[in-house]
Amino acid sequence: MTARDIVEKYIAFFEKKGHRRIPNAPLVPQNDPTTLFTSSGMQPLVPYLLGEEHPMGKKLVNVQNCFRAQDIDEVGDNRHTTFFRMLGNWSLGAYFKEEQLHFFWEFLTKELGLSKERLYVSIFNGYKGVPKDVGSHKVWKDLGLQEDHIFFYGADKNWWSRAGTPEQMPIGEIGGPDSEVFYDFGVLLHDLRYGKEKECDPNCDCGRFLEIGNSVFMQYQKQEDGSLKELSQRNVDFGGGVERLIAATEDQQDIFQTDLFGSMAQTIELLTNKKYEGNKKEMRIITDHFIASVFIISQGIIPSNKEQGYILRRLIRRGLDHFDKLGGADLTPILEKIVEQYKDTDKVLTDKFEEIKNTILEEQQRYNQTLQTAKHFIFKKYSPRGEAGKVGDELKGVTEISADDAFILYTTHGLSPTQIKSLGFVFNNQEFAEKMKAHQNISRAGAKKKFAGGLADHSEKTIMGHTATHLLHQALRDVLGNHVFQTGSNITSERIRFDFNYEKALTPDEIKKVENIVNEKILENLPVHFEMLPLKKAKEIGAIGLFDGKYEEKVKIYFIGPSTSSGRPYSAEFCGGPHVSFTSEIKSFRIIKQENIGKGVRRIYSKVGE
Repeated sequence: MTARDIVEKYIAFFEKKGHRRIPNAPLVPQNDPTTLFTSSGMQPLVPYLLGEEHPMGKKLVNVQNCFRAQDIDEVGDNRHTTFFRMLGNWSLGAYFKEEQLHFFWEFLTKELGLSKERLYVSIFNGYKGVPKDVGSHKVWKDLGLQEDHIFFYGADKNWWSRAGTPEQMPIGEIGGPDSEVFYDFGVLLHDLRYGKEKECDPNCDCGRFLEIGNSVFMQYQKQEDGSLKELSQRNVDFGGGVERLIAATEDQQDIFQTDLFGSMAQTIELLTNKKYEGNKKEMRIITDHFIASVFIISQGIIPSNKEQGYILRRLIRRGLDHFDKLGGADLTPILEKIVEQYKDTDKVLTDKFEEIKNTILEEQQRYNQTLQTAKHFIFKKYSPRGEAGKVGDELKGVTEISADDAFILYTTHGLSPTQIKSLGFVFNNQEFAEKMKAHQNISRAGAKKKFAGGLADHSEKTIMGHTATHLLHQALRDVLGNHVFQTGSNITSERIRFDFNYEKALTPDEIKKVENIVNEKILENLPVHFEMLPLKKAKEIGAIGLFDGKYEEKVKIYFIGPSTSSGRPYSAEFCGGPHVSFTSEIKSFRIIKQENIGKGVRRIYSKVGE
């Protein structure tokens, strides 16, 4: 059963159950300052889980391209990937535990034909103020699951929110208890934690069990006093990885040897003259990291030292390290194989293949130069001849360097500790770890501040900024031409960051014109409102946005100015909201700087409400 077969079966199954298919959201979300990538199918649905009416109804289904940066270091075992496809179905208050667990059980056992004896489940064991999930336990028992196939775990295992456990959830975030389903391969692998075989349970890391689906009962929201309050509606948020379901249907314990990934391993074997057996970790990392890189680049991201670009750079360089370790040189056949594997479902990869390939090969060249620069930096400090030494002399053997210099190689040159050591440099691991911990604490503090608004920052200043991006977008098109389109944005209460396609820097006169237009529209106090329109109608009126959602029948269009029925609006744009009611609420708009972020993409920083 191929990935396409599973996706089609899943969508058809839930459509028969009254669900409507919604489109795959962009892998790089727009106007969401809280996250770099779409990491789950529920991410774009937060407003609707909170009670807003969804245009497609209360029962939804889709397949979503996802990326989780936190799993980068986990890749290399038999099951973890950073990029994956998540099957999702949602109930926005329409049904709850009993219906959901029956639905998924029927899909697994009848549609996919999985043996009931190979399926295990886990259930939430309770947390402060949130009771033990005896309801799910009863449903699983009624479905015929044996008691020894049912396990209760705490909030660290069976509670889901984007931030983690209830303690980690920021104020305003939603979450809830969940019930996971695991497939038992019946083979106990070498245990990664204890270094020996042992009795295990579904949450063991030994590889015997594989989680294939998670039904989250999204019904709580974090309050200012730290408590969890029930939402106005009880929701279901289900997610199941396509890659893992393939492994279960094939009874293949290593997902990298399934129908989806197996040809990738074969390609790497041919390019490196190495066998998968004996080089599993390296080939798994190469496979995952370049698949993820291809999809991220297709979204317009390029390698850099910031945000999505930093993650992309890390993926490419880590993949290159392992490819080089196996003796590989030419990446092109790997990239061609990835596009061939996904072309039927993601045509954009074919359309942008040359751009994707060139971006990765250019980063490979930059990385080679970075390695040489790093060697030169160390050589000048540690060569017996000092500054008079020549790089060509090279340092002989293993060179011990300070933890400070190792940290410079990490922060300035982008080399991981493993990469530094592979160059022949050793350092005090404990001192380096202390510096890394301090660095991570600063990063976490910044991330916590950035995440303070919950799943989407709805503070007054951020909402003002969100509406201002619509004015900015149209003003740029007025000044520079209608070929200009937004390629990304990040909006916080402190500033607006707006990316758009343009080949050169804006002149001071152009910047002034754009500022003046936006401020004029603010002074005009134009109304801001949305309408749900058929996709065809949205295109006809010239609304700006991404209209490649194959299965979306209606889209949400935000108008600034009159609607199409009562006059010509200044701006009409595809967007999920939220926005101010009138432009005067923005108060003022000022561009503070612009910069080039590569490949014909400009970035503008601006402020509102000063």
